[in-house]
Amino acid sequence: MLWIKDAHLVDPAQGISGRGSLLVRAGRIHKVVVGEGLTAEAALMLLGCSAEEEVTQVDGTGKYLFPGLVDAHVHLREPGQEEKEEIQSGVRAAVRGGFTSILAMANTQPVIDTRALVEFVRLEGERAGKARVYPVAAVTKGMAGKEITEMVDLKAGGAVAFSDDGKGIQSAETFRLALEYAKLTGCPVISHCEDASLAGAGVMRKGKHSARLGLRGIPASAESVMVARDALLAGETGGRLHIAHVSTKESVQVIRMAKAAGIDLTAEVNPHHLLFADVDVPLTNTSYKVNPPLPSQADQEALLAGLLDGTIDMLATAHAPHTWEEKAQPFAEAPFGINGLETALAAVWQELVAKGRLTPDKLIELWAVNPARRFGLTGGTLAEGTPADLVLFDPEWRELVTAETRESKAHNTPFLGQELQGFPVMVWVGGKLVVKDRIVLD
Repeated sequence: MLWIKDAHLVDPAQGISGRGSLLVRAGRIHKVVVGEGLTAEAALMLLGCSAEEEVTQVDGTGKYLFPGLVDAHVHLREPGQEEKEEIQSGVRAAVRGGFTSILAMANTQPVIDTRALVEFVRLEGERAGKARVYPVAAVTKGMAGKEITEMVDLKAGGAVAFSDDGKGIQSAETFRLALEYAKLTGCPVISHCEDASLAGAGVMRKGKHSARLGLRGIPASAESVMVARDALLAGETGGRLHIAHVSTKESVQVIRMAKAAGIDLTAEVNPHHLLFADVDVPLTNTSYKVNPPLPSQADQEALLAGLLDGTIDMLATAHAPHTWEEKAQPFAEAPFGINGLETALAAVWQELVAKGRLTPDKLIELWAVNPARRFGLTGGTLAEGTPADLVLFDPEWRELVTAETRESKAHNTPFLGQELQGFPVMVWVGGKLVVKDRIVLD
């Protein structure tokens, strides 16, 4: 049994934001007490304990207690690309970053397009015993963009969504059929919105800065025209659509109009698209090479406005680990992707929450409540009776990001060598302590 006392509890799902205590019994949240101190005698009575020694007490003074964060966009690379990341290393990185539930994307080798592979990812996640791993199965077989997968069977194996993330489905008819078929499962289709004919061989956002660097650019329209197409198809079919990694102001406008029209659509934005712009891209650091590419500063403002007004529903890291050798190539040849699980919360806290652009309550709505609801997951709340997936967050904790202290196998992050402030110091999954003082427990 566990008693976390005198922390600032945050749970927008229940309208909780204030000092209080939380009691855990048998791996579930037993009682939440807000606004008043809880005596040891009262805590023991609520837990049904006869002796204080039976209860682990944690002093949360000066810290926040959040529901475990939910990351709706993670690339774990296993099976087939274990040199970049493994499920074991990925879930350790997740809990160290404050994420107790993650959605694992399907673009592995082989692609997660059969029930056996869905079950493999799910079971390996359970064996790892850290963050909860929810498989996302492919929309099309082999992610070739042609033949729809057996979605009903994949759902039975544990898939919570379908996506060919990493590739945009170029055929409108194939995507329309996917939205229709996915309705049989009740799961959303996650769209990687990219028109290949417009994106071409681009490596960063097309504009003045790409021209100055001599790099091929990807126009903003490569994303936004596909967002418009997929929103219209979701409206026509009545399917459930989720737009991954929104990065342009035009996409935000389309999503806002689609929601006003009653289309069943949600969207995410990645922290790196909020924190870095195209003008920040250096030729010498390929950690800034991501897809979709880093946006213009005008796009960034539109993305933040979309988060604040509810147009964009959630934050998601798009954690994409790569080997050092891959990312050490020249900018044009290096693969797209940023490693985000261990630094995303700290970076967003430092740059947006601490600077007053995002409140702690809104942060948890975006990174716990909304993704859990959209994908039908356990957690995202401090509600009594729910599994005790919890994050004790210290806004004062400072840490230098180094390769030696990280759990991920990959280190392709622009924060390497930098000090960040605001980190999870303790994390529980199902009431089990998995992180203590920033150390992932075995």
